[in-house]
Amino acid sequence: MIKTIGFIGLGMMGHGIAGNILEKGYPLTVMGHNNRPPVEDLLARGAKEVSSPRILAAENDAVFLCVRGAEEVETLVYGPDGLLESCQPEMYIVDCTTSDPTLSRKIAADVHKCGAHFADAPVTRAPRDAEAGHLNSLVGASDSTFSMILPVLKTYSENITHFGSPGAGHSAKLINNFISMGYAALISEGMAICSLAGVDSAKLYEVMSSGGADSGVLRKMVPGMLKGDLTGHQFSLSNALKDVSYFCKMAETEGFASYLSDSLLNTYSDAENAGLGDRFMASLIELHAKRQTG
Repeated sequence: MIKTIGFIGLGMMGHGIAGNILEKGYPLTVMGHNNRPPVEDLLARGAKEVSSPRILAAENDAVFLCVRGAEEVETLVYGPDGLLESCQPEMYIVDCTTSDPTLSRKIAADVHKCGAHFADAPVTRAPRDAEAGHLNSLVGASDSTFSMILPVLKTYSENITHFGSPGAGHSAKLINNFISMGYAALISEGMAICSLAGVDSAKLYEVMSSGGADSGVLRKMVPGMLKGDLTGHQFSLSNALKDVSYFCKMAETEGFASYLSDSLLNTYSDAENAGLGDRFMASLIELHAKRQTG
């Protein structure tokens, strides 16, 4: 039974996840970092703080990760003072990061040698949903591990789907994000050409949002975009590039020949190279503006 939880990664999603775990009655220990306000908030609400993954693993029944990507996860698990250094029998490592399914399967095999358990449980939706405890969790884990971590997942998730063994959650998340990133790129490119083609973009949005072109991404991005607000879909272009890169790697590993992944990768690479990486998804329209003006 999981009674105590360690948490690493108190960013836009992680802070909400950790806060809900704490508020729902689980003693929580966090690993601090330079961005102090989220850490201080949780400490004021009763969490403890330690300085390394190794200590978290030694002192808790489960450790949850919610960091930027696979590189950070690999360091936290295998690096100096990493989780594997004090991995205990029957402890659980749960990775909420959008990461590489190949790495997830490797970690699962290595922690199994210690008698411990691994699950990949990336999430979808927005930071406000994380704070409200309304995320969607996509889980890869053995049946027994899924059953053990399910009560914790319920503290911050509205919908929980078990996709299969370790790696399956991350595979599902990468496909989900590939489609979502594709929507964003298509929408931005279509809206960018409206003025050149003499099309009223507001009227086009009315048509799209009431027909087959409608989507959650469209509704997040375009209403604000029409008013000059490019913050509606709060996911950075740099993270989009990361996730599309992981999808491309997964497709290659699975021997899948994609028609669209290279074009999508080029779009987000160009956005990063244009200095837009820290901006949100609707700022893809700025990329098109830059290209049109040379």
